[in-house]
Amino acid sequence: MSGAHARVVLATRNAKKVPEMQAILTEAGIPAEVVGLTGFPDAPEVPETEPTFAGNALLKARAIARHTGLPAVADDSGLRVDELNGMPGVLSARWSGSFGDAAPDKDAANLRLVLDQLADTPAERRGAEFVAAAALAVPARAGDAGGRDAGEDAAAEGIALEDVVEGVLRGRLLDHPRGGNGFGYDPIFVPEGETRTTAEMTAAEKNAISHRGIAFRKLAERLREVL
Repeated sequence: MSGAHARVVLATRNAKKVPEMQAILTEAGIPAEVVGLTGFPDAPEVPETEPTFAGNALLKARAIARHTGLPAVADDSGLRVDELNGMPGVLSARWSGSFGDAAPDKDAANLRLVLDQLADTPAERRGAEFVAAAALAVPARAGDAGGRDAGEDAAAEGIALEDVVEGVLRGRLLDHPRGGNGFGYDPIFVPEGETRTTAEMTAAEKNAISHRGIAFRKLAERLREVL
């Protein structure tokens, strides 16, 4: 695959994620163009049915690699709260369930539920972490034996190579939201070594330390080998 003309599909319709991934590849000296799913309007919606971040990321990366015929990167992320035994975890985006579906702002409903569940929890027991898994899937091509660096399931689905990595950002949760940037649980999450929430940081500051940024940077080294 020619690095000068290589394209990588980021399995998202979130326009903000594409320049983040592009910047990471550029910083790593990898000459590839990152494109999102807006360029593939008929790309499938892939349900996140796996019990782990890694499993969900791989599901999406495999499906988009097969659909586009291009190397695909996908991520899944969420919040794990120590006091809640690691929950919401993979349920982070739908933690408030049907109550959140009826709310005007589901992010706010999810955040409020976590705060309510921690209402009597002292500051020293409010540890938490943002976790992201980033997966790469490369489709098998004509004449390719396929599956040499992928599991049997992936090989059967036409994937020649796959990998998945994880990024973690430790911190603590406040008892009230602060800041207007970011999304999701950002307004109550303070990273270790910081006094600000991730919603009080600029996008550049947050991306420099974020769980997704950590995972994408790890995956960039694997992409260097592929491209």
